Amino acid sequence: MKLKKIRQFLIKLPKTLAESTFLTILIFLFLALVFGGLIFYKYSFLVEKKKPEVFEKAIYFNEKAFQEVLNIWEEREKKFKQTELKEYPDLFRTLTE
Repeated sequence: MKLKKIRQFLIKLPKTLAESTFLTILIFLFLALVFGGLIFYKYSFLVEKKKPEVFEKAIYFNEKAFQEVLNIWEEREKKFKQTELKEYPDLFRTLTE
């Protein structure tokens, strides 16, 4: 029973909103101000109050993973340069030529 009432309400909602456009604009403006205020509060005021985290463990560079990535890039570059030498047939050439 409740599901039908909710469905009917959602079906009638666009028509109701269109009939009272000024009220709809005010509601959306209020919602935008509330969400904007919450986002501003979260990313402006709360950031100033929190202290930055200090990492005790030093960040290290994984040389092995870096070399693996470089090897993969070199292999790709070799394959890419091999395609410059390969000649492909002209698919748009007429058969009479």
